[in-house]
Amino acid sequence: MTVFEKAVRPWLFRIGKGDAETAHEWTLHRLARLGAPVRKALASLYKVDRPVRVFGVDFPNPVGLAAGMDKNGIALSAWPALGFGFVEVGTVTAHAQPGNEKPRVFRDIGKQAVINRMGFNNAGAAALASKLMEFQRTVPLGISLGKSKITPLDEAVADYRASYDLLAPYADYIAINVSSPNTPGLRQLQDKSHLEAILRELKGDVPLLVKIAPDLTEAAIAEALEVSIANGVKGIIATNTTIAHDGPQGGLSGKPLTQRAREVVSFVHKESGLPVIGVGGIMTADDASRMFDAGASLIQLYTGFIYHGPALVKECVRGYR
Repeated sequence: MTVFEKAVRPWLFRIGKGDAETAHEWTLHRLARLGAPVRKALASLYKVDRPVRVFGVDFPNPVGLAAGMDKNGIALSAWPALGFGFVEVGTVTAHAQPGNEKPRVFRDIGKQAVINRMGFNNAGAAALASKLMEFQRTVPLGISLGKSKITPLDEAVADYRASYDLLAPYADYIAINVSSPNTPGLRQLQDKSHLEAILRELKGDVPLLVKIAPDLTEAAIAEALEVSIANGVKGIIATNTTIAHDGPQGGLSGKPLTQRAREVVSFVHKESGLPVIGVGGIMTADDASRMFDAGASLIQLYTGFIYHGPALVKECVRGYR
């Protein structure tokens, strides 16, 4: 076991009397305060270069931080120091919103899993744009966009467009999140007509990616891929969290999702030939290698990072081939 697993993780998991969201926010704000000397020291421990070019973007290594970890870009300067080759912030919405009622994040330590029903809590696209205007990024930045809860489905296109217009100037890629289970009706936007309307509207120079759910059938995934290709999408993010579990209501991530996420990545890769960012259940360097073997061009960590810390980032990069 690493020092993080033996000492740091148990301590973090006790913050807020074991409340996962309190620990998450506490950690984000401490990371945001790291000074340049500390970031430099951390980078010497964890940073590994494995340059790769995907959808026209140069990445120093293929292991990124998944959306959801730093929705509002609070700790942007810290993530590269922990070894990440790119960072995806968000999911952000056109309107600032508090998200769902608390408690809304639950750990299942025995299964190395997290269940969340956050509901796109974020400060809004304008606030993130203001922060990014002053930020000098050192690794590629992805921005995940979602629909505001107050916006009806038939107005979703304009809602995504408002966020896109504000944030595209600061992004190396834009991810369209139509697959979170925690905003009512959102997953309906994966349907052909809704998805096509959104993608037709968001034309620009920034690579556009679509994030899909692991709970879709192969036929539904194939239809989403057909629409994505027809509308110039540059890549697919597979997958979001799953609702196929017996725990508290919300989307499950972590080890129980490992196999299904890899199956979806393999299907997307074979069916479309589009670059795929593989995410879901990457808990070990071997999981990362298998995800790359399944066809992922890049991978992202979320729950694996929570349970295993920055050493996992380094191990996954070193296992890339």
